[in-house]
Amino acid sequence: MPASRRAVAAWCLYDFANSAFTTLVVTFIYAAFFTKVIAPDEVTGTWQWSRCVSITAVSVALMSPVLGALADRGGYRKRFLGFFTAVAVLGAAMLYTAVPGQVAWALFWFTLGNIAFEMGGVFYNAFLPEVAPPDRIGRVSGYGWALGYAGGLSALGLALVGFVDAETPWFGFSREGYQHIRATNLLVAVWFAVFSLPLFLWVKDRRSPAGASGASLAGSLRQLAATFREIRRYPDIFRLLLARLFYADGLNTVFAFGGIYAAGTFGFTFEELLVFGLVLNVAAGSGAFALGFVDDWLGGKRTIQISLVGFIVAASTALLTGSRALFWAAGLLIGLCGGPNQAASRSLMGRFVPPGKRNEFYGLFAFSGKATAFMGPFLLGELTRLFASQRAGMAVVVVFFVIGLALVHRVDEARGKERVTTPLPRPLDPGSSPG
Repeated sequence: MPASRRAVAAWCLYDFANSAFTTLVVTFIYAAFFTKVIAPDEVTGTWQWSRCVSITAVSVALMSPVLGALADRGGYRKRFLGFFTAVAVLGAAMLYTAVPGQVAWALFWFTLGNIAFEMGGVFYNAFLPEVAPPDRIGRVSGYGWALGYAGGLSALGLALVGFVDAETPWFGFSREGYQHIRATNLLVAVWFAVFSLPLFLWVKDRRSPAGASGASLAGSLRQLAATFREIRRYPDIFRLLLARLFYADGLNTVFAFGGIYAAGTFGFTFEELLVFGLVLNVAAGSGAFALGFVDDWLGGKRTIQISLVGFIVAASTALLTGSRALFWAAGLLIGLCGGPNQAASRSLMGRFVPPGKRNEFYGLFAFSGKATAFMGPFLLGELTRLFASQRAGMAVVVVFFVIGLALVHRVDEARGKERVTTPLPRPLDPGSSPG
């Protein structure tokens, strides 16, 4: 039974909440602040940041399928979401305390908060098939991404007006010791905490039958192993996840290093990065909202393909040009395609996922986004250090987008939706009998 409109709105509002973290911390403000101010120099800082992004990717890849299976068996989805949300909020708040030279302290809290942010997304995404009717899953996913970009846009605006560009920063913060830059992390923490509350109040967590008798980690691992063995019965889920291994890695790398690249290669100041982020969020939110309808009309696969072509054109332009104007155009195109790509990927998975295993399969979905996600940052960091050039490092993202586009071509959306009617059998627990 579809959830109420209030539940749909509350679910979408979580995207509004958590986007402050990825926008201000991961992409536009703190990443550049770390490489330009906290780290010894920009090349070293880019390399150090890439290592922490890789650690996040490996951690999420290992944790998400297992905890997803445990959530399916025990009905722990909202509890896990609450826990990881709280840790992400703590991580953001603690970043305020890192001052220039405290590299290890800054990287520790960034890595912890980023892992929690990504893990929260696993359980948040798993609510989508329950809050959205099947014929509107694409647009509801698009609404979430659009509202998320609106959240990032609003948080960036407040950061610009109240802290980064303010002659007298709000709430008594000073420009000395970069307090006004570091304070944007406190804004993220408060923003994330406040706007995530409606989901916990109004979206119900439907407990699975297994939850009535409890769930064990061993049982969840057995269930997960059975899913890996039986996933061949869902070839289009497998193909989607395989394609996403590459194109999500490319996109995550762009998000993690876009601000660093703009600052280091094109000399963007913190104020310019904020304006750049504001414009990109408007573009991304507009794209996610508009193409949510295209997703329901043309299908998730075609929406993903269109967005990947846009990524390839934009990334190639950003790498080859020395013009700020063309770099801005490339950034706008990335923004326009970024929201639709992520929203369509999430909704296409929702169309394919078998009933009763949503957390687990969205755990695999997160796994596909992170299993090789260490490769993009790793290769970027190594190429940047080897050639002493951020352009050389960023070239890796084009390769990932091309491979992803080739692989997603093999997904059959119609067949994938048909297979939903034949869900995987659950493995028997020890001591139980078939009858």
